[in-house]
Amino acid sequence: MEGIADYEFVRSLGAGNHGEFFLAKRPGRLPVDAEYVAVKVVGGTGQDAFRRATRELKAFAAVRSPFLVTLYDAGQQGGVFYYSMEYLPGGSLARPAEPPARNAALRAIACAARAAQALHEEGIVHRDIRPGNVLLTPDGGKLSDLGLSQVLTPGATVTGMGGIGSVEFTDPALLQGDKPTPAGDVWSLGATVHWAVTGMGLYGELPTHDPLLTLRKVYSTPPEVRPDLDPEVAELVHACIGDAAKRPTASGVADRLYALAL
Repeated sequence: MEGIADYEFVRSLGAGNHGEFFLAKRPGRLPVDAEYVAVKVVGGTGQDAFRRATRELKAFAAVRSPFLVTLYDAGQQGGVFYYSMEYLPGGSLARPAEPPARNAALRAIACAARAAQALHEEGIVHRDIRPGNVLLTPDGGKLSDLGLSQVLTPGATVTGMGGIGSVEFTDPALLQGDKPTPAGDVWSLGATVHWAVTGMGLYGELPTHDPLLTLRKVYSTPPEVRPDLDPEVAELVHACIGDAAKRPTASGVADRLYALAL
């Protein structure tokens, strides 16, 4: 794909749930002081799904937080839905331009937690917090790519949620069909912290080449915090993935992460 609408693609930035990201030249009509933007092409959607996704993105864009990636535009061409946002050259925790130090990674996740709190206060649940959606900045990070899977496909559970690699960062309750909640985002923050510090997910190595085997392992294996994890980090991860009613808020997670990153 060379572009969409008036966006001229430069290169792929990698796949995300339900679509692919591209680096694109900024169209002249966008009043943005940047040479490049990031564009996500989601794929074919019907008009109802397009309207639902557009409403969701408008709500996301209306939330004011320095820790949320800035959305610029959304549209549909030939039945293909896309939206554009600011481009951050530092990459993400999953695909960094340069691997961040431990404290830098914790600060980036703390920023993502601040962003999640801002969304929660406006009645929005992100639904897809994971290393690939924590973008790196020189002084921390930003949360990107609102999870639109259940907006595009209402009632979708596991098979409709997108890339199988996201499963290990998803609250098991959501995988089983429960409604998205702020507590689910906190679970994802805990899983992201564990991965960032240990390089491993809460389910160990997953056979992501085989989606069915991956789901079987996730369903049959309780999430496990590595025993060699720093006690303070381990305590935070346990709090995030524990009883949903007793989990900290996203703001509480951010406060603890900032303290750990000092």
